Amino acid sequence: MKYNTHIINIEGLTISFDDFGKSESPIIFIHGFPFDKSSWQPQISFFKKTHRVIAYDIRGFGASITNDEQESIDLFSNDLVKFMDALAIKKAIVCGLSMGGYILLNAVHRFPDRFEAIILSDTQCIADTEAVKEKRSQAMTQIKAEGLDKFADGFIKNVFCQSSLDNKKLLVEVIRNIILKTPQRTVVGTLAALAQRSEMCSSLNKIIVPTLIICGKEDIVTPPIQAEFMYGKILDSRLHIIENAGHLSNLEQPDEFNKLLADFIISIEN
Repeated sequence: MKYNTHIINIEGLTISFDDFGKSESPIIFIHGFPFDKSSWQPQISFFKKTHRVIAYDIRGFGASITNDEQESIDLFSNDLVKFMDALAIKKAIVCGLSMGGYILLNAVHRFPDRFEAIILSDTQCIADTEAVKEKRSQAMTQIKAEGLDKFADGFIKNVFCQSSLDNKKLLVEVIRNIILKTPQRTVVGTLAALAQRSEMCSSLNKIIVPTLIICGKEDIVTPPIQAEFMYGKILDSRLHIIENAGHLSNLEQPDEFNKLLADFIISIEN
């Protein structure tokens, strides 16, 4: 796919984003940790024919350049809204995967009037348990001492289902390389941000926009039980579990993921 990459400066940040197509309500894609906007390529390719589609690099990831502010989900959420303001987007359909979902849940809670609809993909509303916080701390120590290679190898094994690891080796290697290209400082700072994030479960019943929840059946990072919990709490939500997919369902089963999004978007536009 030929990229249509733009750069915008927002209060000391340099945000890189791809922007294709036209529609009344843009679709904005927020990538997961520790990836970049290229992880949405199958969705951009599919939806740019019918909609304005935007994928951006979160500060410090991909080609976006951060400042000295400490990473946090609140900060990333603020960035999303400032980014929309800079592009004169009053409302959008927004899709967030994993950490992108954490950012989206935070933003919908704090800025509810900015969203036409939301898609929560392979994400959850809970905060980290003490055990998960300890694992993140150990990962931060390891990265500081040894770099990203071992972290990337372990991360890859967790985010892909076994079928993808066995049969989609090129995709696995592409994602591994994206992780390795991410600045070490960004990975460590974002691990801390993830560990410190607040739970959003108590605010789910306040979400009043149409919501699609998607999860890979073999997702062990944010498992289907977490998707089912959100579905039970969010009014006017839909839930779909994708077979033969782990934590990166949009890449592991892109055709099914795109169809689910397309059907959902058609339903809210009609």
